Amino acid sequence: MKKVAVIGCGPGGLAVAIRLAILKYEVEVFESNATPGGKINEFHSEGFRFDGGPSLFTLPSLIDELFELAGKNPKDYFNYQKLDEVCRYFWEDQTRLTVSADNQDFDNKVTQILKEKPGRILNYLNDSAFKYEILSGLFIHKSLHKLSTWLSKDAFCGYLNIFKMGIFGTFHGFNKQSFSNPKTVQMFNRYATYNGSSPYKTPATMSIIPHLEYNIGAFLPEKGMYHIADALHKLAVELGVKFHFNTKVERIIVENKLATAVKTSQGTVKNFDAVVSNMDVTPTYLKLMPDQKPPLKTLNQEKSGSGLIFYWGINREFKELGLHNILFSENYETEFEHQFEKKDIFTDPTIYINITSKIIASDAPAGSENWFVLINAPSNTGQNWETITQKTKKAILEKVKRTLHVDLEPHIVTERILDPVKIETNTSSSQGALYGNSSNNKYAAFLRHPNFSKDIQNLFFVGGSVHPGGGIPLAISSAKITSEFLARNLTHLNYIPN
Repeated sequence: MKKVAVIGCGPGGLAVAIRLAILKYEVEVFESNATPGGKINEFHSEGFRFDGGPSLFTLPSLIDELFELAGKNPKDYFNYQKLDEVCRYFWEDQTRLTVSADNQDFDNKVTQILKEKPGRILNYLNDSAFKYEILSGLFIHKSLHKLSTWLSKDAFCGYLNIFKMGIFGTFHGFNKQSFSNPKTVQMFNRYATYNGSSPYKTPATMSIIPHLEYNIGAFLPEKGMYHIADALHKLAVELGVKFHFNTKVERIIVENKLATAVKTSQGTVKNFDAVVSNMDVTPTYLKLMPDQKPPLKTLNQEKSGSGLIFYWGINREFKELGLHNILFSENYETEFEHQFEKKDIFTDPTIYINITSKIIASDAPAGSENWFVLINAPSNTGQNWETITQKTKKAILEKVKRTLHVDLEPHIVTERILDPVKIETNTSSSQGALYGNSSNNKYAAFLRHPNFSKDIQNLFFVGGSVHPGGGIPLAISSAKITSEFLARNLTHLNYIPN
């Protein structure tokens, strides 16, 4: 039985370990933290439970598929519900919009409140579905680094519709063309942040993202987002995967351009037939393989945005808020200029507030709420984060007061803060970027690192910093691509992906 090492235990690492175990490989996972999940984590404080990382769950079928491949019933491990409400939007002029999962109702409300022409939302979401159907098979479920992908049926369908895919225009430009009200434009512009990019730079192809949330649906695991990692870890253990927690890998040993072993911080060297890194691709090269030539053109690409997160236990309830809430900046374009050009946070930031206790009552004491407050932040390039954090907290409290008419600070009974430096330290994400390289140009999808090494045999990559990109669904998709590469490589030892 061939042995495979997986470095890192994020959703991509867990998924690839499961897939390889199903293929009868002997898999060992090395994780520097004490628990599985990577950016998916949780903690408790003063009776409150908080999800520490991702807060939105889409494409649950990708998770279910892993259990089904193992011959298991997903519901025996992992349950979730489809949300009836997608998000609540707030502007400082007191415009408020609650978006339901019913697209016709969404269209009706936008027509009534934002004065868009009837049918514009439906037309937009139909276009989003059209783009997703064409592009998902090409960009999400297959490798862009194989010639066979570009000769596939999906590719030729894409060629025939290339001018409809939004590759040559910006996301903001497309949204501005689609809607008349700047608030509607802003509402859809925010989906660029789902991969850490600016809507004023990223291509209009990103208009496929709303399809996931509106046409397929937004979901919530019954025990919170950490339930995803917990369930996948349980499945992996049952399949025979061996986990080494609190075990940092210090070196991938490469001999004659062949990955042969890993060395841990305890000095242990273990030999493997293949190595898969779920660690960010940049530190994988620079820290784990300092003796190998790194792909600098790829590593030096602009990083995606990061996040500044305040976890607040609030000792009162807010009936006007739901599970997902957005308090929009009055100057969205300036906000993104600060994030990507000035490497700072704008004084009037857009605020995302996630409150899981709205649905999972046990996540907060009675009469209280657990607020996960996220601000889009630049990646870490040496800024004074203590100063940025202090001024941003003040800006948040002032904006909440202007928008919700409440002095929030006296109601905060517990607080924890996560900034890009801590994200980088905790997850080895280069510069604390949440999605690896940014998608702020039309070539970004082609510039991501492939799921294999072109120079080192039997070395593979999985997760948000490599193809197809960041976020739980794409990390899970990368595991499928990576496991297929690895299986073919170890079956045909002289195989080089084309």
